[in-house]
Amino acid sequence: MKRALLSVSDKTGLVAFAKGLVALGYELVSTGGTLKTLADAGLAPIPIDEVTGFPEMLDGRVKTLHPRVHAGLLARRDLAAHMDKLVEFDITPIDLVVVNLYPFKATIQKPDVTEAQAIENIDIGGPSMLRSAAKNFASVLAVTDPIDYDTVLDKLQTQTADLAFHKYLAKKVFQHTAAYDALIAAYLTDEQFPEQLTPTFELFEPMRYGENPFQKAAAYRSAIPEAYSIFSSKILHGKQLSYNNIRDADAVLRMIAEFEAPTVVTVKHMNPAGIGQGETIEAAWDRAFAADPVSIFGGIVALNRPVDVATAEKMHDIFLEVIIAPEYSDAAYEILAQKKNLRILQLPFTTDIPQKIELTAVLGGVVAQERDLTHEELSDLKVVSKVQPTAEQLKTMVFAQKAVKHVKSNAIVVAKAGQTLGIGAGQPNRIDSVNYAIKNALKVTTDLSDAVLASDAFFPFDDSVAYAAEHGISAVVEPGGSIKDQASIDKADELGIVLVFSGNRHFRH
Repeated sequence: MKRALLSVSDKTGLVAFAKGLVALGYELVSTGGTLKTLADAGLAPIPIDEVTGFPEMLDGRVKTLHPRVHAGLLARRDLAAHMDKLVEFDITPIDLVVVNLYPFKATIQKPDVTEAQAIENIDIGGPSMLRSAAKNFASVLAVTDPIDYDTVLDKLQTQTADLAFHKYLAKKVFQHTAAYDALIAAYLTDEQFPEQLTPTFELFEPMRYGENPFQKAAAYRSAIPEAYSIFSSKILHGKQLSYNNIRDADAVLRMIAEFEAPTVVTVKHMNPAGIGQGETIEAAWDRAFAADPVSIFGGIVALNRPVDVATAEKMHDIFLEVIIAPEYSDAAYEILAQKKNLRILQLPFTTDIPQKIELTAVLGGVVAQERDLTHEELSDLKVVSKVQPTAEQLKTMVFAQKAVKHVKSNAIVVAKAGQTLGIGAGQPNRIDSVNYAIKNALKVTTDLSDAVLASDAFFPFDDSVAYAAEHGISAVVEPGGSIKDQASIDKADELGIVLVFSGNRHFRH
């Protein structure tokens, strides 16, 4: 008679699976709460202490860590010496293991969990049994996912549980235990940058393709989900998010989190196309759209206020890929949902993104860094020119700094009173970004006298200041820190414009 050992925390589908095993001629061995569940269902599992000849002890911490369990799992059926040793010690082979682990993840997600409670929910015996069974997958079926119960029964009934299937289940075991251990390591780790970095992610969904149709792709979310994330949003309407949609949507969520006033951000290729603020969300939309009515085509839009009918009607008039907002009025939703392929997402917004280490893949590894959550306030700005800024210019500088930190370097933003006018992104040299931003700003307005030019990094030469003044811009904000800062200060004084140092560089590669 074949033997199955069952010890699970998640008892979904357990009884039906166990009855199926009994019908196939398996005898059942079980532990603790699993044993009681099976017995209450009319089954007659063998208690684990009858197998080990040793009682459970230490509040259940030790019950399956025993040679009669692990020898029964690890003995190779194709080696006579192994099988003879089982006979010598009267050990019955175990042919199937059904184990899922203590709910460590669910435990640490509880708001008031203590470290002691978390530690008690670190499973030791479960992973050990699974790893023993999975190592010996040629002879033992290792089942850890209730979703596989029906398939296992079917393959056992039809005698199609071949080596490939055994190996498939073993692979799932090692993925599962690795992710489980990674969560424990992360919970116990205090260092920002430990010697061994063991992040773990869970499949969110397979994707049709990646950045391009010939690239295969899938989306994974953090094992401990973040509330403010594209993966936590509710998709109210539209087709599946693409790889590029997810990258752009992530970018727009980071941008909109900078602003407390009613704000609309439009994004294209992870750069802001336009950012607008207003007394109402409709007014904010008008400004964001006017900032770049061309680039917004096929873009991503985030609004930090509920979408009303007036705003929905305006968005409906153009082609958009994704709209993200905290709420939609019923009438606004009906207007937007007329477009079959438009993705309409709902997500509560926040201006308080938590600080975490983020990873970027490079060939052969990753680089890790903190999120750039630094932003400048009025008190951080240092006036270095003779000409003093107005209160409105200083306010616009703070707005422009919030925008420029999300533009790919070299990054330049021209802005005025709650509206971006022109954005220069990703140019190999800074003066080209300045040129591009001003060129686009002049498409929005012919008068830049009330506009501010913001830079993500210092000016290595005075040409950017000169170019800005040449086109009517009267105030510039940049981090400072160049060995040639004085040249830019002198040029600002020569041309009679404001120059302010923010003190913080915001490269974004």
